[in-house]
Amino acid sequence: MDISTTLKEYSERFNQTLPSYFTFSQGQERRVIEAMSYSIMNGGKRLRPFLVYHTAKLFGISFEQSINTAVALECLHSYSLIHDDLPAMDNDDLRRGKPTCHKAFDEATAILAGDGLLTYAFELLSQERTHPNATIRTELISALAKGAGAYEGMVAGQMLDLLAEKNKATLEPETLIKHIEEMKTGQLISFACLAGAILGQASSQQRLALQQYSRGIGIAFQITDDILDVIGDQTLMGKTLGKDQNQGKITFVSLYGLEKAKTVATDLIKQAQQALEIFGNQAETLKALAQFILNRDH
Repeated sequence: MDISTTLKEYSERFNQTLPSYFTFSQGQERRVIEAMSYSIMNGGKRLRPFLVYHTAKLFGISFEQSINTAVALECLHSYSLIHDDLPAMDNDDLRRGKPTCHKAFDEATAILAGDGLLTYAFELLSQERTHPNATIRTELISALAKGAGAYEGMVAGQMLDLLAEKNKATLEPETLIKHIEEMKTGQLISFACLAGAILGQASSQQRLALQQYSRGIGIAFQITDDILDVIGDQTLMGKTLGKDQNQGKITFVSLYGLEKAKTVATDLIKQAQQALEIFGNQAETLKALAQFILNRDH
């Protein structure tokens, strides 16, 4: 299977659908929607929406039936990137090879654009188009809120990351970096897989398998990111590299070294692929995606 082609085809279809979700008002307040649109339309692999679609597809859910959930998740992910790039956070000028939102617009507009995308994500999930069953919509809303929030969610992970950068975190380094990853990066990847299971009304055993898969690829994704920050090509990555080391941040590479980090990531991907055996041949695309995460160069 050529997973790069499969990812590209989904990304193109997803990107063609996105503009229909962003209409512009006639007043000056449209500037915030322009900033929202600029950020979410700014390319990317669309990995999280891809996971929503392909996990839901295991249960016979179509692209059209999963698209609202996929867009909602990408809105929330894009909000997190806008805020992460701000001077008070990671302070970056580039995102996917283009000026970050606060550079293309201004800092205040970028903050509001992030706020707008965050709230829009939950507006989308609440729509009947997401799923005709209100109980399923409520479960999706609850799961995304928990995954993105301050109680063991993405916001909590971002807080820990900032504390670690300022040497104010009190956890042992290996525990700290794993905890940061699990919350900051892993939670949205976990939600992507859980969302497919929720839409497909999966059994508890199937949900557990997808949860194990998501944890494996989530940690491996972050390890690969840390590796690429050291040895990657900045043109391919589309963002400033070497910042983690310059800022003295704890990463999987600083903790393990390059070679051990690669070994740990490889083992995690194997475990993730094994977790999918319950789905048989239907999960070949998800297994190939796991390998792609391990071998990617951007």
